[in-house]
Amino acid sequence: MIIREEHTVQTRSNRLLTLQADLVITGGGIAGCCAAITAARAGTKVVLVQDRPVLGGNASSEIRLWILGATSHLGNNNRWSREGGVIDEILIENLYRNKEGNPLILDTILLEKVLQESNITLLLNTVVYEVHKSSERSISSIRAFCSQNSTEYVLQAPFFCDASGDGIVSFLAGAAFRMGAESKEEFGEPLAPDNDYGELLGHSLYFYSKVAPQPVKFVAPAYALKDIKQLPRYKLLSPGVDGCRLWWIEYGGRRDTIYDTEQIKWELWRIVYGVWDYIKNSGNFEDVDHLTLEWVGAIPGKRESRRFEGHYMLTQQDVVNQQPFEDAVAFGGWALDLHPADGVYSHLPGCNQWHTKGVYQIPYRSFISRDIDNLFFAGRIISVSHVAFGSSRVMATCGLGAQAAGMAAALCVQHGMLPRQLMEKPCLHRLQQALSRAGQSIPGIPISRDENDPMRTALITTSSTLPLDEIPFDGPWMPLEEGAGQLLPFRKGTCYQFTIKVKAAQATTLHASLKVSGKPFNYTPDVTLETLAIPVQPGEQLLTLSFTAPLPETQYGFLLLTANPALQVQGSQWRYSGIVSVFNGKNKAVSNEGRQMAPEGSGVDSFEFWCPRRRPEGYNISMTVTPALEPYAPASLVNGFTRPYLGANAWVADPADQRPWVQLQWKAPQKLRALTLHFDTDFDHPLESSLMGHPEDVIPFCVRHYRIYDEHGTLIHEREDNYQTINHIVWDKPVKTSTLRIEIAHPAAFVPAGLFEIQCA
Repeated sequence: MIIREEHTVQTRSNRLLTLQADLVITGGGIAGCCAAITAARAGTKVVLVQDRPVLGGNASSEIRLWILGATSHLGNNNRWSREGGVIDEILIENLYRNKEGNPLILDTILLEKVLQESNITLLLNTVVYEVHKSSERSISSIRAFCSQNSTEYVLQAPFFCDASGDGIVSFLAGAAFRMGAESKEEFGEPLAPDNDYGELLGHSLYFYSKVAPQPVKFVAPAYALKDIKQLPRYKLLSPGVDGCRLWWIEYGGRRDTIYDTEQIKWELWRIVYGVWDYIKNSGNFEDVDHLTLEWVGAIPGKRESRRFEGHYMLTQQDVVNQQPFEDAVAFGGWALDLHPADGVYSHLPGCNQWHTKGVYQIPYRSFISRDIDNLFFAGRIISVSHVAFGSSRVMATCGLGAQAAGMAAALCVQHGMLPRQLMEKPCLHRLQQALSRAGQSIPGIPISRDENDPMRTALITTSSTLPLDEIPFDGPWMPLEEGAGQLLPFRKGTCYQFTIKVKAAQATTLHASLKVSGKPFNYTPDVTLETLAIPVQPGEQLLTLSFTAPLPETQYGFLLLTANPALQVQGSQWRYSGIVSVFNGKNKAVSNEGRQMAPEGSGVDSFEFWCPRRRPEGYNISMTVTPALEPYAPASLVNGFTRPYLGANAWVADPADQRPWVQLQWKAPQKLRALTLHFDTDFDHPLESSLMGHPEDVIPFCVRHYRIYDEHGTLIHEREDNYQTINHIVWDKPVKTSTLRIEIAHPAAFVPAGLFEIQCA
């Protein structure tokens, strides 16, 4: 059938569709996705508007930056700090399907996660360009246009969340914002940059290369950079370095990072093709004849533009001092990471990363506009100073905070409230608990249980419990070329004795120390309780380390062995939840040189880094411990913590137990609709989403197979091949029973079965 229209003297209009929802989210990066999924699962009707053909923003195949946050490439002292909830679910799914780190696969995972939520309407390739307000302080609708289907949309909702990166909705709505750096005087931030360093972080654009079966020539385009020496760090270039490892190819910090983005992109293209011309044609590199470009980014990854003002602005001091907030809803842990505004053309280091001694809380007030009553912020536009932004801007942190915004919006919809009303104590508690139950793991805020919670009255018994009196002597020898240690959960007032096995090349002395963190919830060994010097004879031998200093608090502590090239210490094949070895090594990717030496007056701390090694390395140190640590009591299953914090917070079965089980028993039958199990997917593992790759597709601590039986021994649920952190089981009909038995198989040959938390409803 032909469609034909006669000439008209009037202009035509595109198709116009009006969509109504409870919440409209602009921006489909990691933050927008996490906010949308969180809100949708809480029963909220969401429209998610994304101006690109794929989801993921800087993590997508269009830009290809890996997702990172508080774990910082395993290069800081933030133990078990990977962000939880939806962002963890996405990263674990990506590990299972895509441990090699192909960003195209991550695209499919993000699209699948969003499309699986029936409460989400997804609009791709759709650009928001107009905001309408019903009053000075309230948005009524936004308008958007999709170039692919020539359709204009009017999106109406009582609540809006801006996760767009540049804050297009917040800007058009008139919300207060900042762009650039505050002075040192405004917030008293010593790290606030001066004009020479510059006030904005620039954009980056990456490329991938591959080896072709035949030689490939490269003729640079006319616009390519001709003189590679214009880049002060050009000597860092090599044929094997590509993708986001070239994060320092950065430009635009001296320009308007919103309105000048196209010009910034052209300069980055000029640089990238000049870099490739240098690699291929300079003659300074061998074995490049078969190298060819596989991909060059077409849009740059943005770091910084607008930051919007909420009811609180996070500052450097909040981050460094780990300021506690009554309205904490998320956490961060990436370094205060600021870059010179001249980027790749700067003679200064490509970044200045200043780490903190632990993770810090982010308050709810930083996610809501002080000017627009129905507007949430998510992603890098939240209410923080330029210096604090250096940490909060990274994608996993953005995703975690966005989950708080999404959950808050859902509660506002359910209870007919405005975002600022959630700052009131009873409402705030409801928000924090909803997040905690979804795996947010807000530092210091455990899951609490109301009087109707079945777990309050459940009698918990287990088939066995592992008493940690020994880490078996069955693993490889580990040279003490750098300091090594074991991080263990200790009890207050207890004095400990350890026996380890060493191998000495010559007569020498082993120097050992027992250390803790000054803040009990941290993992930075900045307080020395006692040091020992033990003579060692040549050959293999057992050494007993007897410490007389009692532990000041119930907290994690460090048994540390000083570097000694003449010594090796025996490791163990066994791995346990909440137990990890640490090493005083270096990780230059995150400015870790073994110790952070803070300049005088910088407002940051000096301290040592003691970090785990990535699997398959990272063996625990073999030892006996007297008295036994006993960190795995069944009571951990209901203490509200879903990861290590002050203690292991997990129940772990004895490895000799052939059929481990946990049993919940009530005096009267319960009607149970749902059961939620929190497993161990090693919250220490960073799970970078692209490029790096990982040695495994399932975290070895994670329980793969379990069965659930009722009081009659009837199997009411079975899960095989589990790999996710949180398993939420919902029965079609309520299960009426006075007993639940959860049989859990050991996940691996040298990893006993463990479980962090059980929730019933």
